[in-house]
Amino acid sequence: MYPLLAFCLLFATWAAFSAKFDAFHLGLGALSAALVTVFSQDLLFEDRKKSLGARASEAGRFLGYVFWLLWQVALANVHVFKLAMTSAGRAEMAPRVIRFKTSLKTDFAKFVFANSITLTPGTVTIRVEGDDFVVHAISEAVTEDLLEAREMEGRVAAVFEPEEAAA
Repeated sequence: MYPLLAFCLLFATWAAFSAKFDAFHLGLGALSAALVTVFSQDLLFEDRKKSLGARASEAGRFLGYVFWLLWQVALANVHVFKLAMTSAGRAEMAPRVIRFKTSLKTDFAKFVFANSITLTPGTVTIRVEGDDFVVHAISEAVTEDLLEAREMEGRVAAVFEPEEAAA
């Protein structure tokens, strides 16, 4: 049931984005959707036992996180603009590579956290090794946010590891 649903969603997405409905393109779409469905079985269908309510709750938490992340990206853009365009900002700029441990348990949560860091201007996740993150930060303020506030990590945990966050 789940693989068929995934195939249908992937194929519909392909058709909508390609906007080409000839046999060749629809055949490529079907082949691509089938390959992605087959190769991502363990990723897409790992937790099939979740109820519809649990999935809806997770989707709601994820949407909340996305809107929060977009706001953080906007704020970081303003900070990086200030660093680049003002003499005080250029004096504040102090690029560095930092290393810290995460409390996130699942690989997927770490993946989301690493990508969220990289999406935020002024930071780039260089490497994730187990619980260790290596991140490039453009200024002291960005470094402090990453090392002390840890708000992003907590929000990722609330969405993708709610059982661990509640404990």
